[in-house]
Amino acid sequence: MKLAETVTFGGSALDRAAQLRDKTDTLAAYLSEGTPVLMIWRGKPLVDGDALGWVAATHPLVADHHAKTVFLGLDDGQPRFAVDVSDWEPEDLDGAEIGGFVDLSEQRPMDVPDTAGFAELRATMTRLGPRDAELAATGKAVLDWHRSHRFCARCGAESAMAMAGWQRNCPSCGGKHFPRTDPVVIMLITHGNSVLIGRSHFWPEGMYSLLAGFVEPGETVEAAVRREVFEEAGVQVGRVDYLASQPWPFPASLMIGCHGHATSTDITIDPVEIEDAFWVTRERMMDVFAGNDHTIKPARKGAIAHFLLANWLADTLD
Repeated sequence: MKLAETVTFGGSALDRAAQLRDKTDTLAAYLSEGTPVLMIWRGKPLVDGDALGWVAATHPLVADHHAKTVFLGLDDGQPRFAVDVSDWEPEDLDGAEIGGFVDLSEQRPMDVPDTAGFAELRATMTRLGPRDAELAATGKAVLDWHRSHRFCARCGAESAMAMAGWQRNCPSCGGKHFPRTDPVVIMLITHGNSVLIGRSHFWPEGMYSLLAGFVEPGETVEAAVRREVFEEAGVQVGRVDYLASQPWPFPASLMIGCHGHATSTDITIDPVEIEDAFWVTRERMMDVFAGNDHTIKPARKGAIAHFLLANWLADTLD
C-alpha cells in the first residue's frame, strides 16, 4: 500500500539512536544541559496546541526523575526524552471523567505555558505532526510498560530500569526484560461493493469500526484474520493481503491492517465478542464519512480503521 506510512503514529522516520542507550554518561550530560523532556502523567502527554509540550530537564517535575527517563531518540539531531510524572497530584481536577472512553479533561502542571496541559492522546493524536505523534506514542507505550512490569516474570523480584528505559534487569535472578508489543490484526473485509463493520458492547452509541483481534501464538497474520472474522461474525474469508500497520499505544499494540476477501456473507455474531455486525455498501459508507448517516458513526479519526476505510472509499488501497 503506497500510503501505508501516512497512518497516524507512523512514517516520521525518527532516529531512535539505539547505539546511545548504553551510553549513560552521554545521556546524563544531555539531561544536565536541559535537553527537552516530554512529561507524561497517567498516560497523558503534555500537549501545547497542535504540538507536544516539551519542558527542560530542569523542570521541577522532571529534575528528580532523571534516572527514570526514557531516551526516545534523536529528533533531527536533538536528543528527546520522556518521563512519567504520575506521582504529581493536581490541586483541582476539572470534573471530567479521567480514563473514560473519551477523556477530554486536561490537567495543567506548574511552570508550563497557559496553553499547555496533560491531554489524552486519543483526543489529540490527529492534531500532532508525524514526528510528535511518534514520539508521544513511543514514550507513552514504554512508560506504560514500566508501570505494569515492575517485577521480574521469572522470580518475582523487583526489577530495575536499564538501557535508557528500553530494558528492565532483575538483580535477583539476572533476568532481562524488554518492552512488549502485542500484534493485533484489524481487517477490512469486503465482498463485492460492501464492507463488514461491527461494534463492541462498550462503545458509544452508533460507533462502528472494522473487526479486530489479537494474533495468537503459533499463528500467521493471515490465519488470525480468518479466525477472528469467523469467530466474531461467522463470515468465511479467503485471500488476505497486508495493507499497513500502526503502533497503537493503548496500551501497547501493533495494529496490522489487512484486506480480507470474504467467501460468504451470512453473519452469525458471537454476542460475547461483539454486539453487532453487518455489511455496508460503499455508497452508504461515503454518507457515513460525510456525516449524513444518522445510524452509523464512523471509526475515530487517527485510528487505522478510519485510515483503511478512507482509502477503500478512495480506491487507493494498492
